[in-house]
Amino acid sequence: MTNNDPETYELTVEDEDKGLRLDKFLATHLPEISRSRLKQLITESQVLIGPENNQQTIDDPSHRVKPDERFQVKIPDLTEPDPEGEDIPLDIVYEDDDLIVLNKQAGMVVHPAPGSRAGTLVNALIHHCGDSLSGINGVKRPGIVHRIDKDTSGLMVVAKSDKAHKKLAKQFANHSMERAYLAVVWGVPNPADGMIEANIGRDPKNRLRMGVVETGGKYALTNYRVIRRLEPPRQVQKTGGGKKIRAAALPPSISLVQCELETGRTHQVRVHMAAAGHPLIGDPLYGRQNPPIRNFSEKARAAVLGFKRQALHAYVIGFKHPVTGEHLKFESELPNDMKRLITALES
Repeated sequence: MTNNDPETYELTVEDEDKGLRLDKFLATHLPEISRSRLKQLITESQVLIGPENNQQTIDDPSHRVKPDERFQVKIPDLTEPDPEGEDIPLDIVYEDDDLIVLNKQAGMVVHPAPGSRAGTLVNALIHHCGDSLSGINGVKRPGIVHRIDKDTSGLMVVAKSDKAHKKLAKQFANHSMERAYLAVVWGVPNPADGMIEANIGRDPKNRLRMGVVETGGKYALTNYRVIRRLEPPRQVQKTGGGKKIRAAALPPSISLVQCELETGRTHQVRVHMAAAGHPLIGDPLYGRQNPPIRNFSEKARAAVLGFKRQALHAYVIGFKHPVTGEHLKFESELPNDMKRLITALES
């Protein structure tokens, strides 16, 4: 499968796909698009069959695919309603006439998208700022200079004027905006202070993931430093009817790591740390499917299993004020859920 355009996909039927319904075949190879949406695209004549020089529309979702058949799927933009303001509390660290620095809570989506039309940071900002955000960086994401993942917490800067947005976006693009994260990762990176330099692109085996790629992708550089090593308390095993007690084998180490971004790629910290063999605790995409917690104490084991997001917090942001030229730098302490996790994992 190749992706020639962000809105057009080309797929060729392999032997193992033989006999599948067309809608199921497409859903198998385009997991980010629902089967019902793909079925709708087929009936709306957005799917073509045949070689590039002789393509024809196919509008039958139940068509049984055959090896070497070629399909082209066009994904037109959805007509989305303009986001509306919502009275959602914001943790504002700094605000003036040109920008806002805020501490985003884990679980909050930055801007509206399919499946999350309401309750986003943009909805909250529109309510907070009123009409002043209109026209900045498009209707769907007014004022947004950069974003952090839904389940990552921490600092963001948002523009309140078009002039501020252009200058802040330029700093983000030329990597002069200072950004640092704190992450709780499996293992202890060695050396304890170093850098990870590897291109990041879409994972060819799973389009929902990013990954380190040998060819293509975008250049990415992360500087990391181990803040401290965590030694999770281990369980105590009873033997011989409880008469003898022995300590279980030492559990694997965990560490609190600082990551400073020289570039700003999608999922950069999560991808780079996973590629280095130190995935983030709780990461649903790049973390460990079966975390090695067998020898953890009951409290430590419960803390890991109960942490349902990537343990990642954007704790530093620094930039040049787009109007006054003053250098601004802000820090945010770890959120309570990460504090509790670290406490449970320290001996």
